[in-house]
Amino acid sequence: MTMRLFVDTEFTDLLDCELLSIGIVSEDGREFYAERNDVDLARCGDFCRVAVLPQLGRDADLIGTEAEVSARLKVWLAQFETVAPVLVSVDHPTDWELFGYLVRDEDTLQVPAWIKGQSIRAAIDPRDVEAYWQANGRNAHHALHDARANRYAYERSAAVAPDSPS
Repeated sequence: MTMRLFVDTEFTDLLDCELLSIGIVSEDGREFYAERNDVDLARCGDFCRVAVLPQLGRDADLIGTEAEVSARLKVWLAQFETVAPVLVSVDHPTDWELFGYLVRDEDTLQVPAWIKGQSIRAAIDPRDVEAYWQANGRNAHHALHDARANRYAYERSAAVAPDSPS
């Protein structure tokens, strides 16, 4: 059995990339969300300042240092180790890189072998993401809300995909 996790991140800037927040939704609906409080916000690009930063800082219990976010994420992920492999589905390669950085083994600097990454960018229809926002309110560029939208769009694309040959 495989468990699919839909992961989205928000970060300072593509050219000077540092994680600000991470949102994860499992295919069965379990969720993880965290924000970092140890990032130099002066590194944020204009887009981040306008679209991302205003959405951060709403729940103090979900905010911590990089080490705290990493530790909480590893504890949360442990619940899926028994259903490995875990397939981390992202719509942008930076999401996988930042996720991997948080969950890497401190000694080997590798993502645990039971966690695999997959791009779903080509598998989701932007119209389905838009349909999610229409039904649930637009919270684009918030990592947890984007992860939920990607899960929704992926499930819609899987539901309408032609049957695979036997």
